[in-house]
Amino acid sequence: MLKNLIRYSIRSFKRQRSYIIINILGLSIGIACSLLIALFVINEAGYDRYNVNRERIFRVVLNGKIGGQEVVGAFTPSIMGPTMLREVPEVEDFLRMTGRGPTIVEYNGQTFTEEACIEADSSFFRFFTIPVIKGDPEMMLNAPHRIILTESTAKKIFGDEDPVDKALKLGTDTVRYIVTGVIGDIPPKSHFNANMITSFMTNPRSEDPTWMSNSFSTYLLVRPNASYLDIEKKITDMLVRYVGPELERYMGITIDDFMSQGNRYTYFLQNLADIHLDPSIQQEFREASDPKYLWIFGSIAILIVLIAAINFMNLSTAQASRRAKEVGIKKVSGSTRGMLVSQFLTESFILAFTSLLLALLIIKLSLPYFNNLLGTSLRLGLVDNWYTVPALLVFTLLVGIMSGSYPALFLSSFSPYTVLKGSVRNSMQNGRLRRILVIFQFAVSILLIVGTMIMYRQIRFMLNKDVGFNKEQLIVINRAGALGPRVKAFKDAVKNIPGVVNITSSTAVPGRNNNNNGYGLEGRDEESFLMQTNYVDYDYLDTYGMTLAEGRFFSESYPTDREACLVNENAIRDFEIKDITQTRFVRPGDGDTPLYLQVIGIVKNFNHESLRNPIQPYIFCFKRDDYQYGYLTVRLTEQDYQKTIGGIESVWKEFTGNSPLQYYFLDEDFENMYIQEKQNAQMAVIFSILAIFIAALGLFGLTSFTVEQRTKEIGVRKAMGSSVAGVYIVISREIIILVSLSALIAWPVTYFVAEKWLENFHYRIDAGIFSFLSGLGIALGVAMLTISYRIMKAARINPASSLKYE
Repeated sequence: MLKNLIRYSIRSFKRQRSYIIINILGLSIGIACSLLIALFVINEAGYDRYNVNRERIFRVVLNGKIGGQEVVGAFTPSIMGPTMLREVPEVEDFLRMTGRGPTIVEYNGQTFTEEACIEADSSFFRFFTIPVIKGDPEMMLNAPHRIILTESTAKKIFGDEDPVDKALKLGTDTVRYIVTGVIGDIPPKSHFNANMITSFMTNPRSEDPTWMSNSFSTYLLVRPNASYLDIEKKITDMLVRYVGPELERYMGITIDDFMSQGNRYTYFLQNLADIHLDPSIQQEFREASDPKYLWIFGSIAILIVLIAAINFMNLSTAQASRRAKEVGIKKVSGSTRGMLVSQFLTESFILAFTSLLLALLIIKLSLPYFNNLLGTSLRLGLVDNWYTVPALLVFTLLVGIMSGSYPALFLSSFSPYTVLKGSVRNSMQNGRLRRILVIFQFAVSILLIVGTMIMYRQIRFMLNKDVGFNKEQLIVINRAGALGPRVKAFKDAVKNIPGVVNITSSTAVPGRNNNNNGYGLEGRDEESFLMQTNYVDYDYLDTYGMTLAEGRFFSESYPTDREACLVNENAIRDFEIKDITQTRFVRPGDGDTPLYLQVIGIVKNFNHESLRNPIQPYIFCFKRDDYQYGYLTVRLTEQDYQKTIGGIESVWKEFTGNSPLQYYFLDEDFENMYIQEKQNAQMAVIFSILAIFIAALGLFGLTSFTVEQRTKEIGVRKAMGSSVAGVYIVISREIIILVSLSALIAWPVTYFVAEKWLENFHYRIDAGIFSFLSGLGIALGVAMLTISYRIMKAARINPASSLKYE
């Protein structure tokens, strides 16, 4: 039976070669798109799944509100983990981690730069399932100045030499680090990346007893069957015991009064598997992905498969009149409707499985481009899991049923008497369902086109918006601490290099904040205020091209400026400051003595974070000589960047003992803030083009059907004197109406989705009517190009030939 069905199907294919090619092309592109998106979604949802104990691992997250400023981030005090292990029975172990930033490694006179270096407790291997190649996991990080290398990093530094027990120099640290082990490379689907791991005990702040100093990531391994909700309740009790006294000491306020003012200071636990898909939580490791994009692209995958299936239906029914006689003869010969349905579904399955093979080839060829676009490492992996191939076969079977069921039922329903009499065309004049399907196809296409245009407009807006300072021609040098106390001498030397306009030293730069501190205001003892803090020198304002709204900047003419500050306009507004000359901020000083900072100026608002976020209150304090960490920012002229940077590099090596210069361009770093949006917009463009291409194939099928049914009408119109243009207008009018109806359906849905997406950005565009009208224009243009050839060909046929048709 099956053999006969396949044989009949192949015979049928030979008679419909062009129709088969178009169907396979549409289905294969649709299947390839959906599988690519599925790979992307599965990859994003699979972060940190490699860890054996992932269900019992939780990250501690600070949830605070101080002075109206919200803070939700994976930042905890160093003392928190040890205290919870000691006082909370449900906690089996803890792990503290923090990033070291770009690190210079020296060995045997060779220098290497490592971007991914972290500090971690010795419990690291009880939390993360990383294979150990050399060394004892329990001993690797249990003492200061110990370091673990990943396999690829060990190979880069030591070659074939055994790295264990070798000494490395890291950065400016005078004490060598001993290599205690080699581990497998950190899996790419991990929420953090590391090529080197040093012992957390090396960090001077590892024993810091201050509870209100939130600087590190803390993870908890919860005992089996323990509830993380019970642990959260106990954290609240701990805060009363430990944070309360610090609030009284540093801010002169009890924790009850602090909370009663609308402030919040608590922690909650986040499961390890949820970290990568929660962008609402600030963190120092890999940026989290927005799950909205997974829903968006998952929906696009389903819609594209539907478009391809609809395309199949339209082309199948467009060919119905050619197969009507075949159906009639088979029914007269004894074939039942069930047998005909089986034959047509078999044809659909053969086409679907052929399309699957072509789709897999398309994926194989396009994956390198896709990976390059997304900065990921997706792979097809058909044999990685036992269920992959069966899942593909089931998926293809469903596509075949979805695509072929309606044509099979439709074709098998023809009456032999009607078909053989030749009046089947009259029964097929009502193409309502096909028109509805075309409307759906173009509605989806218009949704994708308009959505993509809005995404690109928002990205262009973010890249071109005035951010309150001149970010062009600025290079930022990392590791200012490598200069030690010679920062001023280095600055003076760099200023003499041709092409250098100015240079400044600071502990933070726009886009890379590192201190969010609490302050008091003199005379308002029971209030507290949270501000991003940046310690800067005298040249900061001029180097960045920022503007003062009031007052002045730090000046060497005023020795008291070393204990002064400037704030931005939002700090003045949010804290309701009326007169800066009568305003002093208060922060803890040495011991229990408070430090008063006189406000001497107001800096106009500038975007120090992504445009997704509003501008927060910001304070500039003077950078003392003993603050040797941070950045150096150099403003260059527009001429010969490389020559100027080469001069800076030479001076840097003179001051740092031949240490390599690490720098980046600030404008490029700002662009990288929106890398996820840019990648997703590019994906949307690709899938929009493919979706409208498949929809155009379906439209071509409908046009073919329409022209075929109206051949005699066209002949009559031509015989009555109608021009080719007149025939074109008559037939294309229906298509214009269908596409316009598609736009009316797509626009409200697109507006709703676009508004939801734009809510992610504090600074955003209006959706505007231009994008919607442009989407309609593009869809109409594609539709008219698609149908023009078929209509013009029919309109040019001699009326005598048309009237003989049928």
